[in-house]
Order: sequence, then structure tokens, then C-alpha cells
Amino acid sequence: MKERLATLVGEMVTRGISLDDAQREFEAHFITRVLRHHRGNVSRAAAVLGMHRNTRTRKRRALRIRARRTADPAA
Repeated sequence: MKERLATLVGEMVTRGISLDDAQREFEAHFITRVLRHHRGNVSRAAAVLGMHRNTRTRKRRALRIRARRTADPAA
């Protein structure tokens, strides 16, 4: 994983992407993936992300991530 990250960072530097933009994109993708993994459950996602659910909700809004709850296939 370190090699893939090093390659990605190298590409971003070459393209002139700022640290702020890179961080914003990373956070948006990471939070979205965790939310999807937990089927839109904000409390579970926040626990995995290591932040309070209100903080996660503020981040989601700031990064313009839409929350979607999906039906639990086990239910």
C-alpha cells in the first residue's frame, strides 16, 4: 500500500495539486467508503473513523457528501 500511495502522491505533485485539495479529496473518499461499508449508519461510521458522529456529520456537510441509508439485506 505504501508504494501505491507514493505513486499517487507523486502524480498529484506532478499535476500541481495542493495539499488542501488532496486532503479534501482523500477525506471525502474515505468517509464515503466507510459510510457505504456501514450501510449509511452514521454512528457506526463515526466510531470506525474515530470521531464523534456530530463531527463526522459536520465533515460530511463540509465535503458535500450525501448520506444514504440502504436497506439491510439481512433484515
